[in-house]
Amino acid sequence: MRITKKERQKKLVQALEADPFMTDEQMAKLCQVSIQTIRLDRMELGIPELRERIKLMAESNFDRVRSLAPQEVVGEVIDLQLDQSGVSILEIKKEHVFERNGIARGHFLFAQANSLAIGLVDAEVALTISAEIRFLRPVHINEKCVCYAKVVKSQFSRTYIEVRTKVNSEEVFYGKFVVFRQKKK
Repeated sequence: MRITKKERQKKLVQALEADPFMTDEQMAKLCQVSIQTIRLDRMELGIPELRERIKLMAESNFDRVRSLAPQEVVGEVIDLQLDQSGVSILEIKKEHVFERNGIARGHFLFAQANSLAIGLVDAEVALTISAEIRFLRPVHINEKCVCYAKVVKSQFSRTYIEVRTKVNSEEVFYGKFVVFRQKKK
């Protein structure tokens, strides 16, 4: 049984609220229609394409980061609630992978998670004290890494942050970071 255009568009809006990084291809599969139909629905609803959605979210959220300069963040910060949670996205490109197999170099995934953890801390100076990390599967060229960080606990001058990076809905990286925050003078 086919759903109506109105029902499909409602489903599309709900899916994008749950995951704003869905591609047109993923939405087409979800709604069981063509990619062109999804593009027309997006245009009719005034929903920008994925790159524009990412850019808009990044621009509106980076200003909140206090502990890092823009060039020090790996990935694009698209959501940030200081001392609570944050989200960044990193598209794996040619410069991020090993030439012979197209697999992302681990230090890029770590750097994305680490810079988001530091950026989450509401302090002028925030430094990583320690990190316990696990790489759960290789990440390949052209995959989008969505990094989610949340503060687990703050104690004195330390903030404990849990970070999970996913490609689509599959977790590919996990880390526990302890970040030093300089006390206000």
